[in-house]
This record gives sequence, structure tokens and C-alpha cells, in this order.
Amino acid sequence: MKGKLIIFSAPSGAGKTTIVKHLLQQDFDLNFSVSATSRKPRTGETHGKDYLFLSEKEFRKKIENDEFLEWEEVYKGIFYGTLKSEVERIRNSGKNVIFDVDVVGGLNIKDYYKDEALAVFVQPPSVEELRNRLRNRSTESEEKINMRIAKAEKELKFADKFDVVIVNKELPKALKEAEKVVSGFLT
Repeated sequence: MKGKLIIFSAPSGAGKTTIVKHLLQQDFDLNFSVSATSRKPRTGETHGKDYLFLSEKEFRKKIENDEFLEWEEVYKGIFYGTLKSEVERIRNSGKNVIFDVDVVGGLNIKDYYKDEALAVFVQPPSVEELRNRLRNRSTESEEKINMRIAKAEKELKFADKFDVVIVNKELPKALKEAEKVVSGFLT
């Protein structure tokens, strides 16, 4: 039997990665789908663990070859995507797949897999709180933060297209809610 898919999407800084990492440590037998990207690795990120880091040329070649389940040029020259081969490799072994993807990508995966996938939107309590979280990361310039906030404001409008919305105001509560949602879907 093929594994199920659990998709976590959110604007950058809303907490989806923290929630996904927490869920991977629980007893849900989840396997992380490592996304591909053409952006440079951030400090501490590892190829094959955090992302599959590809050059822009390599990424575009995989697009031409229809190797992605979903992909998006998030910023000029910066692509993110989910390789079909990675997802099917995990599913065919009977294991469940968990995704940490952007909003458009999450909706594309849900549309492709329908009821075999659960799409969860992680929402920040406010745009201002999201801005604070991005600043506290200290990984990007104010210009990049402003770009992410502008994108987040658009992404928040898609929340109602997901199966479940979790508002991440207090992380411990959001983690418990995510556990409950995932448990319910997998049983």
C-alpha cells in the first residue's frame, strides 16, 4: 500500500519548518520530502537534508524534462520544487511523506494527489508578527524581508483553499494541533 501525503505550507517565517521538524520526531512514521532549490545554501544547511541544491541551469533542465510534481520561480532566478521521483520513492515503500513547501506548491501537490494528501496551512497571528520573526532570524537584509512580507500578504489569501488552517500564535499549541490533525489523517 502506498503512503499518504501531508503538506505543510505557509508564508516564510510562519513556523511551518519548525512544525514539520517536530512532527518528524513523533511516532507518525513520516518521511521528509526534500525540496529542490536553485538558491544558495544558508549557513548550516546541508545538500540532501535541508534541500537538494541545484544550479539554475540544472533546475531549468529538470523542468524541461517534466521531473517536478510542482515548482515555482519564487523570486527571479530562485526556483523551488518537488521532484516526482523523490515522492514516489518514499510512497512506493509504503511510507508517508511530509512536505514543507510554499503555498502555491502545496496547493499543486494537493490538486495532484487529491484525497491521498492532507494540505495544512500554517498562518502567522499577524503580518507584523511575521515581520518580527523574519527580522529575528537575522539571515536576510531588510529588502529581502520586505519582499517576503509582500509575498506573504498574497499567500495569506489562499488559506481557505487548504484542508486545515493552524494559526501559529503560540508554538506549543500549534505543535499539539498539528499532531492531532496528522494523527487523525493517518488513522
